[in-house]
Amino acid sequence: MTRRTLAAIVAFAAAALDGGCVRQQSGEIKRLPAASQSPSSTPHHRIRHPAPAALKVGPAVARDVPRVYVPNRASGYVSVIDPRSLRIVDHFTVGQSPQHVVPSWDLRTLWVTSNGAGKTDGSVTPIDPRTGKHGREIPVDDPYNMYFTPDGRSAIVVAEARARLDFRDPHTMRLQGSLGVPLCIGINHDDYSGDMRYAIFTCEFNGWLAKVDPVHRKVLGYLKLSKGGMPQDIRVGPSGKTFFVADMHADGVFIIDGEHFKEIGFIPTGVGAHGLYPSRDGTKLYVANRGTHSLQGAPHSPFGRVSVIDFSTRRVVARWPIPGGGSPDMGNVSADGRMLWLTGRFDGVVYAIDTRTGKVRKVRVGAEPHGLAVWPQPGRYSLGHTGILRP
Repeated sequence: MTRRTLAAIVAFAAAALDGGCVRQQSGEIKRLPAASQSPSSTPHHRIRHPAPAALKVGPAVARDVPRVYVPNRASGYVSVIDPRSLRIVDHFTVGQSPQHVVPSWDLRTLWVTSNGAGKTDGSVTPIDPRTGKHGREIPVDDPYNMYFTPDGRSAIVVAEARARLDFRDPHTMRLQGSLGVPLCIGINHDDYSGDMRYAIFTCEFNGWLAKVDPVHRKVLGYLKLSKGGMPQDIRVGPSGKTFFVADMHADGVFIIDGEHFKEIGFIPTGVGAHGLYPSRDGTKLYVANRGTHSLQGAPHSPFGRVSVIDFSTRRVVARWPIPGGGSPDMGNVSADGRMLWLTGRFDGVVYAIDTRTGKVRKVRVGAEPHGLAVWPQPGRYSLGHTGILRP
């Protein structure tokens, strides 16, 4: 058994959890119990994780410089953090409204997606992960987010304002073709099924989901969520068939049967549920709750926190508040699984959160930091976003 195979087994170790903890009955969605919504409740819970030794970075990225790349949407530049010292070691200007830093399919480029705030002069900026240095911007229409086809032949630029997916050459960004997704208003985040047959995209501004076959470039169907109305991040669960969808208005995470494309459950997590990040051992799901329902929230929200879901029970097992209030948004987990890095969207900071204790440290960055990338990461190839890697 290779190390990559072992890593895949560890990451999907909880495959049995699709056995039916939650199911749809008589058209109603069962709410799973969660801890108190009080801002002062359960400030720190120590989480036990199996040793993540199997999830080491591969030889292709082992010599890449360890960095955290932070796109500051309102400031228009990227802050570069040394994760060891928690100090900013570089910053550089990119296109208007940088949204995410996305590892390429072959792991040799990190792309900064700057969507131009609804204009037609969006761009992507390459970063060389070996050195941490950036290259020249490439003009791209409305690159809010970016993913890749499973074979790596196309980058999928999520043109949020256009309700469209643009398929581009993953190196030059030359347009190959487009797929309109007209009922997905504010098309946003995505993840693939375990067998890569389909992807599910969230529709931020109308409360829908869209199921897409990215290889044959066709829409397979739409699903309207039962409540809430502002789905954000999405992650496939350990079975590869069940998806978890954060909804900023529903204040929790929907559970979706991807095969039958139906809603089967809901887990309340906190105000403004937004980002989702699996633990390195595949047993937990970290949920970043922004602390507000607004797209332009105030700083220091007392409801900003991270909730920890146990995949096997589908229950919240810990809540980590942000000291002094905050707005945890998007990011990723460190390669060793010990640190959860999240941007503080409305507080101009980055949170470095210990995944065993919930202890929070902060690094001051620019205005409205968004989809940061932690590099290097374990995995053989990237499917996009801030680092959805597969073995």
